[in-house]
Amino acid sequence: MDVVKQIFQFNAGRDQERLESKYRKMRGDAFVFLRGTCHFFYERLPRGGIFKSAPLVWSCGDLHFENFGSFKGDNRLPYFDLNDFDESLLAPASWDLVRMLTSLRVGAKSLGVTPADAQALCAAFLDAYATALASGKAYWVEPQTAHGLVGTLLDGLRTRQRASFLNAYTQTKGKKRLLKTDGQKALPVTDSQRNKVLAFMAAFANTQSDPDFYRVIDVARRVAGTGSLGVDRYAILVHGKGTLDGHYLLDLKEALPSALASRVKVKQPKWTSEAQRIVVTQRRVQAVSMAFLQPVSMGKKSYVLRGLQPLEDRLTLNGAKQSIAEIRRAIATMGQIVAWGQLRSSGRQGSAIADELVDFATRPKWQSKLLAVSLECAQHVEQDAATFNCAYDNGAFRA
Repeated sequence: MDVVKQIFQFNAGRDQERLESKYRKMRGDAFVFLRGTCHFFYERLPRGGIFKSAPLVWSCGDLHFENFGSFKGDNRLPYFDLNDFDESLLAPASWDLVRMLTSLRVGAKSLGVTPADAQALCAAFLDAYATALASGKAYWVEPQTAHGLVGTLLDGLRTRQRASFLNAYTQTKGKKRLLKTDGQKALPVTDSQRNKVLAFMAAFANTQSDPDFYRVIDVARRVAGTGSLGVDRYAILVHGKGTLDGHYLLDLKEALPSALASRVKVKQPKWTSEAQRIVVTQRRVQAVSMAFLQPVSMGKKSYVLRGLQPLEDRLTLNGAKQSIAEIRRAIATMGQIVAWGQLRSSGRQGSAIADELVDFATRPKWQSKLLAVSLECAQHVEQDAATFNCAYDNGAFRA
């Protein structure tokens, strides 16, 4: 596999400024490299055994421990759930699981834990997943039921004031709010980009019950995530409820084909757009969907529109500040969430029914097989990251 060539091909056509930021992040850490090269991971995945025989589920596709977070649902209540479905597809259940396990191994340094601790976290994740799946019933995580680090995160979201949220992304000039474009969370747009978004939002607003809510105050190119950096993406400040602190922030992100599409040999539904694939899967898997979530089109491209989710609302795990017991509990919660999402979306357009998932959960040996393969996958990621680092240091990824 030509690591450098494949990275160039996969990221072709992206916004150069944000793409350079992606490459810089990937150079710094193997876990960030894993997040930025989802397509590599599945090229390395074994083709047979449990990776073919496991029941089909609606998968996240890019499952790792930083793809869980808190958000306000369309009922305006806070939840903790999976929150990234860009790579989602119908795939064997084992695919998401082994990627999550690999992320724990490769991300041990980021987590501030030892390889032995990472092994224990992998086992805790699988045990919680299997137990939740075997129950055959889907639940969800909200402030009233959350504990530990997840509970603290949700409490912060529940008590956060809208003004403080807006102040993190905007600045006030007189009686007007404008988006901050300091390169950290957002970058300026060109006149062409601004006009394109304004025209789209004006047309979109006319299809809504309260068009004035979606009147645009400001637009910026959004900087967020790792794998999607460079993809056409905007932060949009809209009129909302009208007052200075009543404005709302929206996220408009281009939807690209799943990185799994060329690898998975499972018949997929005929989606009207990539955005529809992402949104439909997200609505099926999540207990309650994010606010404003819907597929839209702008020109010839499809986009996902949703409420803007701050990076701060993702769960940050750090062994230097948290005990291994606290981290293990959070990882176990993630295992439950994956199982509940699979149960919730079971029996839909080719996915296994709940009875098949329950049967899978109680089968012997599959957990030990996934643990062994995840160790091999982690070694491949480390090797590919080292190759990338060498090429980056030699200037291969500079503009």
